[in-house]
Amino acid sequence: MASVLDRDIAFENIPSIKAKTLRINLNPDIYGTFSEIGAGQETARNFFRSGGASGTIAKAMSAYDKDFSDAIYGIEEDGRYVTQPRLKKMLTHEMKLMEERISRETHPDRLFFSYANTVATIDFSKRYKGHGWLGIRYQLDPQQKDYDEIVLHIRFKQNEARLQQETLGVVGTNLIYGAFYKYHKPRKLLKYLYDHIDKDTIEIDMINFSGPNFKDVDNRLMSLQLIRNDMTDAVMFGPDGNNLLPATLLYKKNILALRGSFRPVTKVNMDMFHKSYDIFLRDPAVDQERTIVIFEITLSNLKASGEIDERDFMDRAELLGALGHTVMISKFQEYYKLVEYFNNYTKEKIGLTMGVNNLIDIFDEKYYRHLSGGILEAFGKLFFKDLQVYLYPMKNADTGQIMTSNNIKVHPRMKELYKFFKYNGKVMDIIDYDPEIMHIFSRDVLKKIINDEKGWEEMLPKGIAKTIKDKNLFTRKLVKTEKA
Repeated sequence: MASVLDRDIAFENIPSIKAKTLRINLNPDIYGTFSEIGAGQETARNFFRSGGASGTIAKAMSAYDKDFSDAIYGIEEDGRYVTQPRLKKMLTHEMKLMEERISRETHPDRLFFSYANTVATIDFSKRYKGHGWLGIRYQLDPQQKDYDEIVLHIRFKQNEARLQQETLGVVGTNLIYGAFYKYHKPRKLLKYLYDHIDKDTIEIDMINFSGPNFKDVDNRLMSLQLIRNDMTDAVMFGPDGNNLLPATLLYKKNILALRGSFRPVTKVNMDMFHKSYDIFLRDPAVDQERTIVIFEITLSNLKASGEIDERDFMDRAELLGALGHTVMISKFQEYYKLVEYFNNYTKEKIGLTMGVNNLIDIFDEKYYRHLSGGILEAFGKLFFKDLQVYLYPMKNADTGQIMTSNNIKVHPRMKELYKFFKYNGKVMDIIDYDPEIMHIFSRDVLKKIINDEKGWEEMLPKGIAKTIKDKNLFTRKLVKTEKA
C-alpha cells in the first residue's frame, strides 16, 4: 500500500505502547484527530507522552458535557451517548473538519485519520462495570477517496474507573497502530488489540471492518475469531453479514432462540421456527415489535468434526442469512448458560425451541457435575425467569412412534424433576407440526450433498437448494490466505 508507511524503521514483533505511538508520531504523513468522551483523553495522552506528537495530532478533544457534546455532534434519537451511532457521528464530524481545514495542495501526502471513543466507566455503586465504543476512520493512501474504518465495542471487567481508563488508552493505541501497520492481517490485528493488557480486563464482543482495504474481509469470520480467541462468549451477525452488538439487539426484548447445526438448514428447522414463533406471539405478554428470533450455533457444534472448518461455518451462515435470520455463535454448550446470558439484557419472556433429543440431554446429570448444586442449580438458572420450552416431536425410526413431552424417557432419577417442570407449563408441545417432513435430518441431507446423490433438494426450504448449487456450498474447503 502507501509507500510512506514503508519508510518507517523496523520495530520488534510486540512493540511497547511507547514504541507504537512513537512509530506513528515519527511518520511525517499520518495526521489526525482524537475525540474521546466519557473516560478522559487516555489514548491521546499516550501519543503526547511518547514525544513528536505535534506532527501527528491535529486536535485532541473531549466534549465531556452532554449539552456541549450535543451541540457538536447532534442529539441522538434515543438520548443515549455510549452508542455506535454516536461514535459514527463523531468520526464523520471530525473527518469532515479535517478535510475542510487541511489543504490537500499544501499537504498532498498526508494520511488523514479520525479516532474516537465514547465510553461509560464503572459507576459509583460498582453495579455496572461499564462499556464503550471505539473506532478509527482513516486512509492508507492520500489519493484514497473512500476511507477505511474499524469499529469495535468493549466491556470492562475491572473494578476501578482509573484502571478502566488506562486500559481504554492501551486498546485505543493498539487499534490505531493496527489500523496503519496490520491492516493487511485483520486476524492478527484482532489479537494485537490485547497487547500489554490481560484478557480478563476487557471483553471485545463486536468488531466491523469496512472500506476499500477491507473489501475482502468477511465480518462474520472476524466475529468467529472473537470467539476462538476467547475475547467474548457470544457474537451475533445479521442477514447482511455485518456483526451486531448482542446487548443492543437483546436489550429488553422477548427472545425466541433455536439451537441447531443448520448444516444445512432444512424444512424441519423452518417448521420448528414458524410453529414455535406462532405460539410465542400468542402469549399476551409478548409484543411482536419487541421480539427477536435467534438461530444459535454453539462453538462445540462447529468443532463437531474436529477443528473448526471456516468454510463450513460460512456456508451455514450464508443459508441462514439468505432466509433473513439473525445468527448467534456462542460458547454455551449448556442451555442454562445461554439463558443466563439472555437474562443479562432482558427480563422479558424467553422461549427455547428444541427437538426431543435436546430436551432429554437437558435432563442428563453429566452436564452439570462441575456445578456445586448439580442439576438443581442449573435448572434454577434455566427456569427461574419467564422461560418456556417449545418441543418439536420426533418420529422413532424403529417403532414409528411419535415422541413428545408425554412419552419421552429421561433417567429414572430425573423423572420427578421432569414432571415438575412439565406439569408447571415450562414445556409445551408443538402439535401442528408437518408429519410429512419428520424423516428429514440435516446430517442425511449433508451426506447426500457431499456424495452427489439425488433427492436432497426437496428436503430444504424454497430457494436453499439453488443457493447451495450456485455457490457450491458444503462441497469445498476454505483456502486460507492468512494464518489465524
